[in-house]
Amino acid sequence: MPEGAAWTETYFPSSDGSGVELHADVLRPAHLAANAKTPVILSIGPYFAHAGQTGPEGWDQVGPSARFQDFIDGADLMARGYTFVMVDLRGFGGSTGCLDWVGPGEQADVRAAIQWSASQSWSNGKVGMYGKSYDAVTGLVGNNLKMSALKAVVAQEPVWDMYNYLFSNKVPRPNVTGTPAAYNSIAVMPPMADDSGRYKANALYEASHPECLSDNMTNNNNPDAESAYWRARNLATDAAGTRTPLFVTQGFIESNTKPEDMQEYLDNHQGPERGWLGQWDHVRGNDTERDGRLSMGRTGWFDEVMRFYDQYLRGTRPSVTDPAYVIEDNLGHWRGQKTWPLTASSYDARLSGGRYVDDGGASATAAEAKAADHGQWDMERAPRTEVLSRAEKNTAMQGDAPANSFWTWSMRAPQALRITGTPRITLNASTSGNVMVRLWDVAPDGTATMFDENVALVEHGGRISFDLKSTDWTFERGHQLGVQIGTITSNRWRDVPSGHTIKVSGARLALTVQNPRSDAPTQGDRSPYLDSYLAANTATLSDVGRGTFPLRPARNG
Repeated sequence: MPEGAAWTETYFPSSDGSGVELHADVLRPAHLAANAKTPVILSIGPYFAHAGQTGPEGWDQVGPSARFQDFIDGADLMARGYTFVMVDLRGFGGSTGCLDWVGPGEQADVRAAIQWSASQSWSNGKVGMYGKSYDAVTGLVGNNLKMSALKAVVAQEPVWDMYNYLFSNKVPRPNVTGTPAAYNSIAVMPPMADDSGRYKANALYEASHPECLSDNMTNNNNPDAESAYWRARNLATDAAGTRTPLFVTQGFIESNTKPEDMQEYLDNHQGPERGWLGQWDHVRGNDTERDGRLSMGRTGWFDEVMRFYDQYLRGTRPSVTDPAYVIEDNLGHWRGQKTWPLTASSYDARLSGGRYVDDGGASATAAEAKAADHGQWDMERAPRTEVLSRAEKNTAMQGDAPANSFWTWSMRAPQALRITGTPRITLNASTSGNVMVRLWDVAPDGTATMFDENVALVEHGGRISFDLKSTDWTFERGHQLGVQIGTITSNRWRDVPSGHTIKVSGARLALTVQNPRSDAPTQGDRSPYLDSYLAANTATLSDVGRGTFPLRPARNG
């Protein structure tokens, strides 16, 4: 039990008329009267069961979830006079109903939770949302609902479009079945012995509704992002015209909830924005490493979050002016800016044509890596490190024939230069198969770091365009950009190689670039994960070619 908190449980219906009953744990400041009005901070997700977040945690008596006790205690919420509410999404914890993977049902749960929190006698009618990972996703959903009671959202490391967690342009990811299985296992977590009878009955809902689990394993198997199922879960598109004040974090080199469709979401969002963006993995703003270093490298997370909430939930003018966005680039340098991305100039790089064999790597090492059993994972339990395999590093070398990839090189950067935003590739493919595009930062001695990638299925040949991940990567003077196009050699996807030799022509890479000389430095240390990522994703290229396109600021267009 957090210090200074009084805990109660309650139940209320979802907002879709389905009969789903939602369970909530409510933590109120113990020093306040029962009817004292306070602002409410709300978290909604699958990880608030009394027994544990992703499995039983060995508690010896029932109590509210400890998932965000770091926030409650670290931000001193109870002493500050805030109420904290934790709501189980349908199918989890003490709520009934079938899992709905951020679909219309879960969106109805978010609506009901906001309405309920704003309408209680002890609420001042102003609600903020707080979360990381899945319960950051529900914060994005809350913003998209355009509810007047929702005044602020803090979303750490969310998924911006649910499709991208399981697929990339019709290529399945290895967790396409593992993630639904993981959430099924959370949904059937048994209640605690001293939970109430009502909680126990709701927690055992799946026992009398086995279709909930089977449907959850099959509903999300459609690889078509334009299907009705995935359109209902495209949070980036649905953010158009929203105005809820939004505070986000995102690791550009995340191994779990990756920066895909982030730029579209933020472009569509029209309200006030704040963000910490940088070179970290799936962590919270306050997380620390074993040696005590902050995982994001920047101090003051809870202080800044509470200035944000006080401004929008209490109307308190901040005593400190925080930058709207703070960004850490791959050199470990922090800067502040008014928005992200801050466009200096954009241009299309014309890439060389070539051909490759879509063989999936054609080596035992690559085949073993691609066939590896990745098991079950949810947004909290995904593998934390993605490493280029030996086969992938061999693929980075030059001179083998027949090749499973080909390269285009930029000219050397005449000065430090940053690629920011979301690169987009467009190309013509001669026949069907898979394509993977990777971007490499290549030093003069051939040392190269892969910093961006994405894949797509080319179903019939022809022209195809797709985004890579959003990035913020600074090239030092004399470095080159290497663009690698070829078969999928990474175990980050579960593709089926076509065996075809694919000829690529008319390829263009849309880039947004900045000059770091205009940076406004701000406080922050090098995030510890950056060095781990660099060590795992760096190879030495044996044959770097002559540059054919500029790596420098260019005029728009």
